[in-house]
Amino acid sequence: MLTLLSSMAFASRTLTVKVFNPGNMARTDVPVVLSLASYGEVRSALVTLSGKEIPCQLDDLNSDDSFDELCFLAELGKKEQKEYIITLMDEGEPRTYPARTYAEMVLANTRDKTLKKHQQNNYIEQLTARGDAAYTYNIQHHHGVDFESELNGIRIYFDARQTLDLYGKFHQQLELKETQFYTPNELKAKGYGDDVLWVGQTFGLGAFRGWDGQKPTLVEPVRTRTQRVVSYGPLRAIVEIVDRGWKCDASKSPVTMTLRYTQYAGHRDTDVDVFFNKDVTDYRFSTGIINVKGSEEFSDKEGLRACWGTDYPATDTTQWKRETVGLAILIPQKNIISEEPANKDNYTYVLQIKGNHMNYKVTYTSDNETFGYHSAKDWFNYLKAWKKEVEQPVKVVIQ
Repeated sequence: MLTLLSSMAFASRTLTVKVFNPGNMARTDVPVVLSLASYGEVRSALVTLSGKEIPCQLDDLNSDDSFDELCFLAELGKKEQKEYIITLMDEGEPRTYPARTYAEMVLANTRDKTLKKHQQNNYIEQLTARGDAAYTYNIQHHHGVDFESELNGIRIYFDARQTLDLYGKFHQQLELKETQFYTPNELKAKGYGDDVLWVGQTFGLGAFRGWDGQKPTLVEPVRTRTQRVVSYGPLRAIVEIVDRGWKCDASKSPVTMTLRYTQYAGHRDTDVDVFFNKDVTDYRFSTGIINVKGSEEFSDKEGLRACWGTDYPATDTTQWKRETVGLAILIPQKNIISEEPANKDNYTYVLQIKGNHMNYKVTYTSDNETFGYHSAKDWFNYLKAWKKEVEQPVKVVIQ
């Protein structure tokens, strides 16, 4: 779970950060994020624990060539406190560490016949399409930006659905740079994963949509639609979708929405932040998860909703095996207007945002995993513990 530190001006550029786990369970890969707004120019950084360097990451969130945040991951036993030393420097380059997350955008390249069908190399960082573009779904190789940690892999369709589609792994490792969401047989033979979910027009895993009073609406019409990679790792991948001039309510003025997805290393859950360019208190929105065919549902009626089910991940059932997945979404209660009954497509929440920002979390497991969950009971039990951890974040003090 994320702990964002609001910085104060310090004369020294060496900071002592104490991180305390208030819970009775050990926690691994706990994100700690430091805003750099009050520290002047920061070009490089060093984080140490008991004199030993640990990986950290500097991120430029708004593409102005200045780093806005530093993050590192904490390992804490139950009720344990650790003291980290952060040194901020106004020269040098960010240190490099082994990649534990990855993000990618690739233009479709059908003319280069020397490339394998699954592998494309027109890497890009940002793409904007006009709202009247004919078929944006096919502009990118895997139909939209993708990202992963060692535990998961997600792509977001570059069209009005903006659906999250899922990649199931057998082993804890990064794979999308090699498979690009289309795993060839030679990599499948080595234990690589593949697409495990059919999404169609549904929410998939927690797509954010409009609401017309009776049903979810797609993110259209828009003036422009943009996808961009903010950060490639090594500790977190950040991607954004920007929908300018979204006419989400015919009776109200258009809005510009930015969806930010943050994927931390060692996490199967993904943070979703929704930003608007104006107060949208009077608007209504929706999100949820797909009702996987024949799925078993779980809800705690307090913002956690999940399912466990099995279906083919594509319409061509001759080329695919049936896949079993567990999905979940966690919504702050303050944003929930109603939890709609399940229909054939979705488990839906109707939402209100008081102001111009909200955040929520999505997570999933594939039954293919050697490291995950293999029954509805185990998956739902995990989610209950996960929610408790989310609601009891670590405590952070800067000295």
